[in-house]
Amino acid sequence: MKQLLLAFFFIMSVFANGQNLYIKTYGNKKEKPIIFIHGGPSGNSTLFEATTAQKLADLGFYVIVYDRRGEGRSADPDAKFTYAEAFQDLNTIYKKYNLKKATLLAHSFGGLVATLYTEKYPQNVNSLILAGALFSQQETYDHILNSLKKTHWEDSKTHNKISYVEKLDKNSAGYRKHCFDLASDNGYFKMPHPTKKSKKLYANYEASNFFKTNIRNKNAPLLFYQNEKRNNIDTRSSLKKIKAKGISIYAIYGKEDGIFSPSQIKSIKDLAGEDHFALLNNCSHYLFVDQQKEFLSHLKNWLK
Repeated sequence: MKQLLLAFFFIMSVFANGQNLYIKTYGNKKEKPIIFIHGGPSGNSTLFEATTAQKLADLGFYVIVYDRRGEGRSADPDAKFTYAEAFQDLNTIYKKYNLKKATLLAHSFGGLVATLYTEKYPQNVNSLILAGALFSQQETYDHILNSLKKTHWEDSKTHNKISYVEKLDKNSAGYRKHCFDLASDNGYFKMPHPTKKSKKLYANYEASNFFKTNIRNKNAPLLFYQNEKRNNIDTRSSLKKIKAKGISIYAIYGKEDGIFSPSQIKSIKDLAGEDHFALLNNCSHYLFVDQQKEFLSHLKNWLK
């Protein structure tokens, strides 16, 4: 009887459309379900799972973490890497866990997946949380390149690389990769002043089995841009339609997340609404680690 009162988790591979899908759950299945959707393509949920999934469950949620097909721990050499395939995986999770509705917690590229899924299946979603999530891809790429031009105006090497990237097809995997490589090389994804707590969280992750299974499929972005017709998109029109249907949209971003411009942040704040928006100080792209306490506090206040 005592065990029934305790939060629990279990791990399971489910047979999804002929392939194994890595899924792990945290918390009591009787609580409100939250599905975490990781970034990518080529990402996984290991960092969120190692640092934050159980703590979110401890606040009274049923947290479901998974890796998309062909990414991370969901190995699949036949993965198509399309939004439609990602939707199939989500629907498999809904069916497997008998979910009528769930909150989608979407990080980075996962924001595009979650938004398009919610637009297509609004009946399945209670609320959508954009956590450092992409929503206007070209504006993000433009911001990365333009901001680097301003801050590295004397650096000929960086300027030469920017010039090379700007000549690429903007709808190609190469263009996307080089933009994010430039952002990463220049610290756009790092919090400016790491705290003792954040340092400990990152260190514990790097010493964990989760870090050992931090699998990155380097071919995933290329395959996605080959197979998916909808690339380099802006989902703000979709978000407006979702909101018009009565689905709550929340947005939480790091103030020092270098891949978003101030105008982008203002636009997503205006779209979500003052009470549904949070901008965390001393925080970059991985906000659930950089400022975990504040991140969890906002989620609890919004959803409880």
